[in-house]
Amino acid sequence: MELVTGIRSSRERPSLRTAGIAAVAAAVLLPGAALAAEAAHGAVPHIDGSTMGFMWALPFIGILLCIALMPLWTPHFWHDHFGKVSAFWGLSFVVPYALRDGIPAAAYQLTHTALGEFIPFIVLLLALFTVAGGVRLKGHLVGTPEVNTAMLLFGTVVASWMGTTGASMLLIRPLIRALENRKYKVHVIVFFIFLVSNIGGALTPLGDPPLFLGFLKGVDFFWPTTHVFMPTLVSAIILLVLFFVIDKVLYAKEGAPAPVVKGGEKLGIDGGINILLLVGIVGAVLMSGLWKPGVSFTIYHVEIGLEGIVRDAALLAIAGLSWKLTTQENRDANGFTWDAIIEVAKLFAGIFVAMIPSIAILRAGTSGALGSVVGAVTGPDGQPINAAYFWFTGALSSFLDNAPTYLVFFNTAGGNAQTLMTQFPGTLAAISAGAVFMGANSYIGNAPNFMVRSIAEERGVKMPSFFGYMLWSGGILIPLFILDTFLFF
Repeated sequence: MELVTGIRSSRERPSLRTAGIAAVAAAVLLPGAALAAEAAHGAVPHIDGSTMGFMWALPFIGILLCIALMPLWTPHFWHDHFGKVSAFWGLSFVVPYALRDGIPAAAYQLTHTALGEFIPFIVLLLALFTVAGGVRLKGHLVGTPEVNTAMLLFGTVVASWMGTTGASMLLIRPLIRALENRKYKVHVIVFFIFLVSNIGGALTPLGDPPLFLGFLKGVDFFWPTTHVFMPTLVSAIILLVLFFVIDKVLYAKEGAPAPVVKGGEKLGIDGGINILLLVGIVGAVLMSGLWKPGVSFTIYHVEIGLEGIVRDAALLAIAGLSWKLTTQENRDANGFTWDAIIEVAKLFAGIFVAMIPSIAILRAGTSGALGSVVGAVTGPDGQPINAAYFWFTGALSSFLDNAPTYLVFFNTAGGNAQTLMTQFPGTLAAISAGAVFMGANSYIGNAPNFMVRSIAEERGVKMPSFFGYMLWSGGILIPLFILDTFLFF
């Protein structure tokens, strides 16, 4: 059956109903009469990337550059108006495209993007964010090299199952408390960003947003677990060993200060019910990949499977249960607020819309306006160059957001998950690893990076500047990624 529906939402800060979701829903509902007329004819509007010039990619480039630079150049303006900036760049595509191809065509693209990508994406992030924010590590650890390394190892392992954001928010405050008696702290936070906020999330779609977008496109849930496992293992071992050596040297330089053991809470976990709810999130996502009932609903030519609807409903229910079952005192002690997820919702609403023409152009291959990009990652024999995919995806993920960057190169490689998994697994692994690993190259490569930096500075740790951090990542991560290239890509 053909339906024309939308989602009604209002902004209530702090609330689960974000302005970003409302903006997308409103855009989908806007041209109702035109949609009904077009649906009656049964035609599916099509966007032909080969007819689009490079100018159509400017909204996507513009929004990503704003995300990268405006928080650094105009932080106060950005904090107050990032939602408006996101909406501006989204409309920079929608309005000209509607004028060129008509309102029904623009509405179809918005509907397809909202229902097929944005809403499932933000629902998963919301569930992970809410559940992880309800788990609090109590007590006081002491920041010896052994304890610090163990915490980084633990965070790296759990990041693929509770998300890099969830793992980072769970562990960063206890880690900073453990460092109270240490003089040298910056290196601990930097390696935390490398491992827990980025590389640790490479093994499942729950770990990092790029991989969940791949899952939505048809990549099997455990495909990254098997095909990106060795690059992740090697990278994590090298970084953990290097960290332990550095921390051991600096600890000795400090005179191996005696641990300061404070009274108060015993070491333990508060909000343990959220660990069970995290298992429920894993189960819901797995279910949607394994259960195919063959039932679907069509909303203005966009087919939505029953399994996706059940998954998203289950994730929202789990988020609601987490909020209900976790005490406010626990969340307050965790420093939990809705600000981060509201920001993500607003920004990604604009990103997903602005990237529509760029993806269409890339799908056009060498005949499109971005044919030079396609050519740079393709050999003379027409085969993909895996090392080029790893570095191109990684380079953009270092300074732009790694989730849309993953989608761009996923589509550059053909955009067919089954073909990539079976015929070009090395290419898909290179794209996956590049997006996740190299998000650690700068503060703006992955959302948890900036969050960790902000929390550390709030707690009195003098973190490196934007370029100071890149001296760390350039000196440590780039040689590691060169080694990864020779070993795996």
